[in-house]
Amino acid sequence: MYSPLIDSILERESIPVVDAETLEAFAAENGHVVLFVSGDWHRHVEVNDVAVILPEIVKASNGLLTPAILDRGSERAIQTRYRFNRFPCLIFLRDGGYLGVIQKVLDWTDYVAEINEILAREPSPPPTFEFPEGCAPAGSASTQNRAHSH
Repeated sequence: MYSPLIDSILERESIPVVDAETLEAFAAENGHVVLFVSGDWHRHVEVNDVAVILPEIVKASNGLLTPAILDRGSERAIQTRYRFNRFPCLIFLRDGGYLGVIQKVLDWTDYVAEINEILAREPSPPPTFEFPEGCAPAGSASTQNRAHSH
């Protein structure tokens, strides 16, 4: 289900696996949570990169962040709940409330800056879903805006 590298990191770091049903209680009990949503490691080359970075992010947080990894079978449900469009990603929660998501591999200094900015936010609803450029359905606001901006 996960790559061999992810399996070894989960075991070495004792990172719990949560699913769509257990995430809410886990997040509510653990304060600041960083949830790793891996996606298919055969299709997304960055999965193992993020898996290696996750323990470093947790260490750099000096105990503030509690890591978890999402069960692969819950990825679509969580994608619908938090409205992200790229795998792998890291979702940040505080007491179960949504703070933000990082959907790409960043340089370390960019991770630090982005995570600090995310952790400074108040919990809020996830952003509205944004279709990738050129994929918006006909009649949506993004295609109408694009048509009127020319």
